[in-house]
Amino acid sequence: MRVTVIDYGLSNLRSVQNAFAHCGAETLLTGDAAAVQAADALVLPGVGAFRDGMAGLRRLGLVEPIRRKAAAGTPLLGICLGMQMLFDASEEFGEYEGLGLIHGRVTRLPGTDVWGVPQRVPHIGWAPLLPADGRTDFAGTVLAGAAPEQECYFIHSYEAKPADPADRLADTLYGGRPVCAAAARGAVVGCQFHPEKSGPVGLAILRQFLNICQK
Repeated sequence: MRVTVIDYGLSNLRSVQNAFAHCGAETLLTGDAAAVQAADALVLPGVGAFRDGMAGLRRLGLVEPIRRKAAAGTPLLGICLGMQMLFDASEEFGEYEGLGLIHGRVTRLPGTDVWGVPQRVPHIGWAPLLPADGRTDFAGTVLAGAAPEQECYFIHSYEAKPADPADRLADTLYGGRPVCAAAARGAVVGCQFHPEKSGPVGLAILRQFLNICQK
């Protein structure tokens, strides 16, 4: 199985490649629009600002190829910033349009917790995955390899808010509030956490993504 990892200049991609290699998959690292268009499975990683990420995709002519592949049902996994760019728009450093593959917006994490106590932003560290939208587990989703309340590694200052609750796969808690940890619409999936940095549970999630790709 070969996974095409999209390189638009805003990520340390080696850890993503190593994680997929550990799962038995080959990776093609590319910023070429034709290679993205020919891909059987796509991964959109990312660390940094939404504005800069979308600018990188536009500079390389990747926005429309990614949208076409998603519309055709090609499996697509967005990680961290890559997840956020799957949404319609973000308020980070202004108002910026995203890929529009999952409806909803990206907003800044609150500076206080539910008790009114100041909290650190960004959210950095290990936090549990909690089934969302009435689910009791992650069966039938890309998170099927994880059990509820297993922890994954997060580092982010903004959160994606799906417009349709059914698109929300998992939450985590920060400052007593639910924060979307994973979302999906069709074959498009986003993880706010870093599966490639989340140990055995993260690798199990990547293996499940590969299983979905093979089907």
